[in-house]
Amino acid sequence: MWLTIATPPITSLDQLDQVMGAATPDGLRARYACRAGDEFRVVAVWESKEHADRFFREVLGPILARVLGPEPSGAPAMTGMEVLREFVPSQMNGVS
Repeated sequence: MWLTIATPPITSLDQLDQVMGAATPDGLRARYACRAGDEFRVVAVWESKEHADRFFREVLGPILARVLGPEPSGAPAMTGMEVLREFVPSQMNGVS
C-alpha cells in the first residue's frame, strides 16, 4: 500500500472539486482533501506505488491543465511513502 500527500497548485475549493471529481483513479483506496493554512493538501491511499505513479504521470497533468490552464502557478508537490501498518477500526462493535 502507498500513501501520497500532494500540494496541488489550487487556489479555490471549486478548483479542487473539479480536479478531484474528474477521475476515479485505478488503485485508489481513499482520498482526503484538507487545507493547511492557505494551501490545499490531498492525502490519498493507493493499492501500490505503481498505481500512484501512473495516476500522477498519465492522468493528473491533463486534468490540471484543463482546470487551471496549460501553465498553472506552480507545480504540484508530492510526497509518497510506503504504508507499513494499517488500522481500520471496526464499524460495528455491537454498539447502537
